[in-house]
Amino acid sequence: MAVKASLAQIRRLEAVSFRSFPSTSTHYDGTWAIRLTAGHPAKRLNSVNPLDPSDHAYIDARLELARRKFESFGRPLVFRQSPLAPEALETLLDDRGWERFDESMVMTLDLSGVDLSGSNDRLPIRDVGKWVDTFLQLSNEDTERKPGLVEVLSSVRPEGGLFIKTDEAAAVAALRCVHDNDLAGVFDVVTGLAFKRRNHARDLLGSALKWAKASGASHAWLQVVVENRPAIRLYEAFGFQELYRYSYRREPA
Repeated sequence: MAVKASLAQIRRLEAVSFRSFPSTSTHYDGTWAIRLTAGHPAKRLNSVNPLDPSDHAYIDARLELARRKFESFGRPLVFRQSPLAPEALETLLDDRGWERFDESMVMTLDLSGVDLSGSNDRLPIRDVGKWVDTFLQLSNEDTERKPGLVEVLSSVRPEGGLFIKTDEAAAVAALRCVHDNDLAGVFDVVTGLAFKRRNHARDLLGSALKWAKASGASHAWLQVVVENRPAIRLYEAFGFQELYRYSYRREPA
C-alpha cells in the first residue's frame, strides 16, 4: 500500500540518496542536478535529476547543455524522473519518444514500530575494498568496476554500515546501510545465486536495521525496481511501504 508523499518528504529523501551514493561531479542547472561519475556507470551516478516541478524554463537549451556534459564524460544522456520533475519536461520527452525504463519505488519504514529483538547482532565491517569484492562476486558484476565503486563508497560522508553474511566461511549475502541523522538507507542488497531462497537477505536486513536503530535512526528507506517482486515481498514483510516512484528516461535508439 502506497503512502501519500509530500514534496518536502521527496526532496529530503532525494538529498539523502545523493549523499548515500555520491557522484564525483554534480553540476546544477537551476534545480536540475546533473550527476556524472567517470569511474562507475551506475545510472544513479550518471543522470539528470530535476528537483522542482516549477523549474521548466528553456528546456530545449538545457537539454543540449546536459547532452554536451554527458558526451564529455562518454556517457549517454539519461534523466531520472521523480515526482519532482516538471510536467512540461515529461511531456517533451514523451513527444520525442524517450524510453521510460527501470521504474523503481522508494519505500519507507518507521523503525519505532518494528520488533528487531530476534534479529542477529552484527557489526558492519570497515574494509570498503573487502565489501566491494564480496558484492561484485555475489552479484556477478565485472571486477573491473572495483576501483570506481571503492572510490564512490569511500566518499560517503554519513556513517556507513557495510554488512556481509557468511555461511561455512563462504560469503552468501551483502548489503550496505547508510545512517544519515534520523534516516537509514538500505542499498545494494544481494544474495549469491547458489544461496537464494534461504532467508539470508532477510537475516542480514534485520541485522542492518537493528544496527541502524541502535545508532539513532528512527526511519529506514530504500529503493527497489518495481519488477523485483521477491525483494518487494521481503521489504513488505518488515513493514516497508511505498512512498513514491521514479523512472529513468533515455533517447530512442
